[in-house]
Amino acid sequence: MVKKNSGKKEEKDRQSEAQQTVKEDNKARPDIRQAEEEPVGEREKESNERESSQEAAELEKEEVADKSEKSGENLEAKLAELQDKYLRLSAEFDNYRKRTLRERIELTKSAGESILVKLLPVMDDFDRAMSLMENVSDCKAMKEGINLIYGKMKDFLKQNGVKEIEAMDKDFDTDLHEAVTKIPASEKKKKGKIVDVIQKGYYLNDKIIRYSKVVVGE
Repeated sequence: MVKKNSGKKEEKDRQSEAQQTVKEDNKARPDIRQAEEEPVGEREKESNERESSQEAAELEKEEVADKSEKSGENLEAKLAELQDKYLRLSAEFDNYRKRTLRERIELTKSAGESILVKLLPVMDDFDRAMSLMENVSDCKAMKEGINLIYGKMKDFLKQNGVKEIEAMDKDFDTDLHEAVTKIPASEKKKKGKIVDVIQKGYYLNDKIIRYSKVVVGE
């Protein structure tokens, strides 16, 4: 009877030791135990969540790349627009500079135009006086004096850009001449030609400040 009880006790001790060993193994490997304890549905859920997170991260990267590409394209377009504006402004400024330079040159050329125009009637008087004295023989000194003044006046006008428009025996040109009257031409070759100059015309540099008043043969 004693031996039988002793055997039962030993069997019970072995079971206790086995249980204790299992407990210790579970404590040493909690991750394995937890994995064994977790339901299969939970693991699948976590796997799906990880995949969703990865997909979201990839989509976010693609969106950032697209935005960067669009931003680069916008910057290039803006740069091209600014370059175009710069070229147009540069061209406009260059045209403005050239225009103002031309205007300044024209102003310099035409400076004092009104004064010079007022001197032209004086030249007309000299021309008439010279014509009258051609047939006078007893006033040599007066003729020389008038010629001297007349020459100085012509030189003064020439130095200031005033020059006479050629007219006598030239073809009549409405851009240069003003026909006062027409008379029958004495020769066929004088038709359409200027046969007499009533009043001389003048340029100031390249600008006509007075047209020649002429008689035209027909």
